[in-house]
Amino acid sequence: MIKMVNGAALLAVLAAGSLTLAACGRSDDGASGGKELRVWHYEAPESAMGVAWSEAIKEFEATHPGVKVKLEEKGFEQIQKTAPMIMNSKSAPDVMEYNKGNATAGLLSRQGLLQDLTPEATKRGWDKLISPGVQVVARYDEKGIMGGDTWYGVPNYAEYVQVYYNKDLFKKYDVKVPTTFDELTRAMDAFVAKGVTPLANAGAEYMAQQYVYQLALDKADQPWVSAFQRYTGKTDFTDPAWTYGATTFADWVTKGYIAKSSVSTKAEDAGVAFMSGKIPMMFSGSWWFGRVAKEAKFDWDTFVWPGAKMTLGSGGNLWVVPAGSKNKQLAYDFIDITLKKKIQNILGNAGGVPVAADSSAITEPRARKLIDGFNTLAQSSGLAYYPDWPVAGFYDQWVSQTQKLMNGDPPRSVLSGIQKTYDSALPK
Repeated sequence: MIKMVNGAALLAVLAAGSLTLAACGRSDDGASGGKELRVWHYEAPESAMGVAWSEAIKEFEATHPGVKVKLEEKGFEQIQKTAPMIMNSKSAPDVMEYNKGNATAGLLSRQGLLQDLTPEATKRGWDKLISPGVQVVARYDEKGIMGGDTWYGVPNYAEYVQVYYNKDLFKKYDVKVPTTFDELTRAMDAFVAKGVTPLANAGAEYMAQQYVYQLALDKADQPWVSAFQRYTGKTDFTDPAWTYGATTFADWVTKGYIAKSSVSTKAEDAGVAFMSGKIPMMFSGSWWFGRVAKEAKFDWDTFVWPGAKMTLGSGGNLWVVPAGSKNKQLAYDFIDITLKKKIQNILGNAGGVPVAADSSAITEPRARKLIDGFNTLAQSSGLAYYPDWPVAGFYDQWVSQTQKLMNGDPPRSVLSGIQKTYDSALPK
């Protein structure tokens, strides 16, 4: 999945100069004195991951005298679009956060741009520390399909999509917090009747496609997900699940559950609209949790999509090591530190979903609820990944087609466009 997008801090832009960063701070592996470890990620400083990784950097520098970490914050979209070029240049960082899935990490692994981390995963015990369900997004086969035998990335957190809701607005408009899908529909009808748009949305980025996928998941099962994500069977975008997802989403736009004007909205703006108290609900990822906790000035909470047996989620984005990294051993050390209990506990209490924390150390009640929600989904095979993962170029196609859906194009036409992109990009 796609994620997202955690705030104004992610404004760094790839200028020409950033592709020609001086190499004087980099050297071959060996003695660590005078080295520089270049780390790229796209998490905001106030996010759970940003908070935890800042502490990891301090610990890394304390345990590696003479090595400085040069942290460079990039935007999610920026890395998504430029990673192949960057990885194939002399300016690649030593370790980088990158999106997981066939179309992203899988594609780069197939192109030989990522370091095989399997020996390190075995030696350092990452293969035992990270649960099998979370490992799926870390391992790829020779075709770049996730769930293979070779580690090309390491997730040190997990994620899933849930509903954030404004308890004050529910109380103000006397709307019951839904626990079933029918109750969700009635709640949205109640808000619309009072002139309030119930759901935040971003048609220009990932939120719209995630609504369509979740609605389809409500009518699907695990074999359906496996066929779509891992090519274990044929995916037909005219089947009942996909048809229901696209048709229902279009209907929600017509009914005013989702503002038609949000067709050009970015995820950041949708999140800010929710956090400013303008919209009762936001269906989005656990990556927003830390920001909502910090920025929302109203009483809020979360719930898993009502009635869902499956929802969007997976192991988190990956630490990857470019094949051309000049400081691979230092990169492995840094990744290892982010998996230590101290860092994992910080991540959990800051609102992230850790993969190796001490559960008794998570003391913030909403954070514990967040983690328990993920564990429940993971243990029941309820994580269905993200709609843009299966093939290269799928994210942009999803954005384009869901915008068309919001603008009134027939669901059948939209699904046909998605089918063409999916079929043409399947690995041969």
